[in-house]
Amino acid sequence: MANSNTTELFEALTLLAKEKGIDPAVLIEKIQTALVIAIKKEYPRSENIKFDIDIAKGKFDVAIQKEVAAEVEDDANQISMEEAKTHTRRKLEYGDIVAIKLDTQHFGRIAAQTAKQVIKQGLKEIEREQLVAQWGGLQDEAVTVTVLKTEPRTGNATVNLNGNEVPLFRSEQIPGEVLRPGDMVKVYVSGVSATDHRPMLKISRVNKELVKRLFESEVPEIYDGTVEIKAISREAGSRSKVAVISNNPDVDALGACIGPGRQRISKVCAELGGEKMDVVFYSEKPEEFIAQALKPSDVIRVEIPDPEVKACTAIVPDNQLSLAIGNKGQNAKLAAKLTGFKIDIRPESGFYEGIESKQEKAEEEAQAEE
Repeated sequence: MANSNTTELFEALTLLAKEKGIDPAVLIEKIQTALVIAIKKEYPRSENIKFDIDIAKGKFDVAIQKEVAAEVEDDANQISMEEAKTHTRRKLEYGDIVAIKLDTQHFGRIAAQTAKQVIKQGLKEIEREQLVAQWGGLQDEAVTVTVLKTEPRTGNATVNLNGNEVPLFRSEQIPGEVLRPGDMVKVYVSGVSATDHRPMLKISRVNKELVKRLFESEVPEIYDGTVEIKAISREAGSRSKVAVISNNPDVDALGACIGPGRQRISKVCAELGGEKMDVVFYSEKPEEFIAQALKPSDVIRVEIPDPEVKACTAIVPDNQLSLAIGNKGQNAKLAAKLTGFKIDIRPESGFYEGIESKQEKAEEEAQAEE
């Protein structure tokens, strides 16, 4: 049976299922979940609800199943033999289950609206699942996209990813980068959004994993596992630090990443708009790793007072203190993020010459981003 509310509901759902390419069986499951909620509002004590739904035919029958009882103690779930016979022609015995059809008019507009809202939420989840199924192979990968348009007011761009329009938000673009229609750039696919809005692919040019994927595409030794990237810290558009280790003693990890005539690392930098790239050796020994992370500055020694506390002091030559800290504290900040250590950089002589504030600011920023 169907009333005007359910007829309109089915018409809208049929159109939506066709538009979204949703399997009718999945849609029916979501409808039933929604209707259980609506019916429970009207029949809160009923335990067994039966559905017969056919979207194509617009058929919608719903019934409450009750047990035939000699003495009715729970009228929400039990029914007398006399009343049960008015609902079916078959021969009945005590303990049989009888379906009591409900008049869908009884649900009214409120019930229909409740169903619509729950179904709407269910459809969003279905859309998200479909998107994950369709693009799951691209998750955590770097892909080339073509810029279709940019929004002057917001700076957001729309790109073509395998024939689909995907937003590349300003916050996910490299600072200072100007994207124009027709530009081809690499983006990192970090997943599918799980917001209340329409699900969409999440892509980024600032994610540090993009650096890793670019090195994999340019350095065969990384792609095949001979050289391994152990850690990355990044200030998109400015500088990145990449810690690598060789799993083959005959292969130089730094040389493999830099390439002949710096060709490999230059391609990565160019793809990221000229972002500077420091490739350093990774070490299981914190003191060695921290000294590497502070390059291009030399480090005389690293002191770690308590191995349980990730804090250390790095002693550098006086004439390299500014280099170790970096412009606006950037080198110290990236080294701290790369190693996970709070790094106190001190000159060999103990005299700071008034630049300690840069380091303090860098340490605060590094801690805030962790």
